[in-house]
Amino acid sequence: MKIDKAQIIDLLKSQGKNDDAEQAQSQLPDQVDPEQHSDLLAKFGINPKALLGKIPGLGGFGG
Repeated sequence: MKIDKAQIIDLLKSQGKNDDAEQAQSQLPDQVDPEQHSDLLAKFGINPKALLGKIPGLGGFGG
């Protein structure tokens, strides 16, 4: 499952990680595959498996 880069950036900003959000903007592809890009996501403190539950509409509760 691919996730839009903007959703990841919004997640980082919501966590107060504005510096990470800026880096993610330039380093992540437009469509992020959590498995394929797990190293990049980990660099920003994002657990790829937990990511799916944190972004609405991607398997989280109440989405």
